[in-house]
Amino acid sequence: MRGILGTLCVLSCSALALAKPLILSPLPLPEATVEVGQAAKKGWVVYEVRPGDTLAGVAARYGVDPRHIMWSSGLKTDRLQVGQRLLIPLVAQEDRAPRVPPGVEAYRVRPGDTLQSVASRYGVSVLDLVSANPSLESLDRLVAGSVLYIPKKVKGLVVALPEGQTLVDLAARFGLSPVEVARVNGLANPAELKAGDLVLLPGIQAKTTYQRLLAKQEAERQARLEAERRRQEELRRLAEERRRQQALAQGARQAQAQTQRASVKPQVRRVSYQEGGMRWPLSGFRITTYFGQRGAFQRYHTGIDLAAPYGTPIVAAKAGQVQVAGWSSYGYGFHVVVDHGGGVETLYAHMSRIAVRSGEWVEAGQVIGYVGSTGWSTGPHLHFEVRVGGVARNPLAYLP
Repeated sequence: MRGILGTLCVLSCSALALAKPLILSPLPLPEATVEVGQAAKKGWVVYEVRPGDTLAGVAARYGVDPRHIMWSSGLKTDRLQVGQRLLIPLVAQEDRAPRVPPGVEAYRVRPGDTLQSVASRYGVSVLDLVSANPSLESLDRLVAGSVLYIPKKVKGLVVALPEGQTLVDLAARFGLSPVEVARVNGLANPAELKAGDLVLLPGIQAKTTYQRLLAKQEAERQARLEAERRRQEELRRLAEERRRQQALAQGARQAQAQTQRASVKPQVRRVSYQEGGMRWPLSGFRITTYFGQRGAFQRYHTGIDLAAPYGTPIVAAKAGQVQVAGWSSYGYGFHVVVDHGGGVETLYAHMSRIAVRSGEWVEAGQVIGYVGSTGWSTGPHLHFEVRVGGVARNPLAYLP
């Protein structure tokens, strides 16, 4: 302690000596004298973000704190985008790394860490951590790879010694005893401190910074709540709009079905069996959709829909050769196409199971599959089409 007092006395006496007036001799100054300042010790490297880069990874590659990259590059978050340009601060190598006070641990932040979790792990308060890290910008978000200083013994404010100042200046600014500050920081000779070295100021708390961060935390929480409220309102609005559209569509379908049933002429159903030579492909069915235009905003219906229980056998309407027996990528699901010759084909869609193979000859009334709801279907039924020369015709004109 005597060495500390002697050093502090030397610093104080030197300061008093400098304060005495100087008597200048009338010696002429050299005309060619030019004073040159020290070379800059700091610069930046421009780095372009590549795929797979993270802020912590880039910082580790250049040996800097991720927060310094954020400050230099004006980043608001640690998320990077490919092609984004970063300013990597580079500081000239000093004779030694900045000094950290004894009893203060440098902790490297891990992914998922929060200020509260780190404080609980080390048995300190969040205010203690804020005081030891007064440059923190958030109580909730920590940048993975950055450094937190943990006061494990004496609690207080941890600051870097400013350029051109001494421990005596720093202690005086906070109203502390230089001797006590030197003792807490384990200094036998305060003159050994360099600008940038960390100094622990015992008993000083960064309450103003802590209150500011608390207010920012609450503002961010309120903003998140408001954003979630708006999102829920939008989801409710969209759900209500979908229900309204579905109700309108259901009403339009029912009205269209009634109109079609009313417009079908009985004589169409009485066309002679000999004209097409076909039979009904189902028994025990109900026609739910007829051939033709269904509505202003619906596609033209190229067949008739026969609703029947799931698994009801489907038979060939006329003898012929199976041309297609498989899955359709156009919405028919499992389907069968039978060629009856003379350019006449029949199509049976939305089957649950197919009972024939392509190339097989089938007779009229032979089971070729079973009712299902595969493909673009809203319920078990058979979509039945009659095609002549590749053009869809009204099946009712070919059925008894």
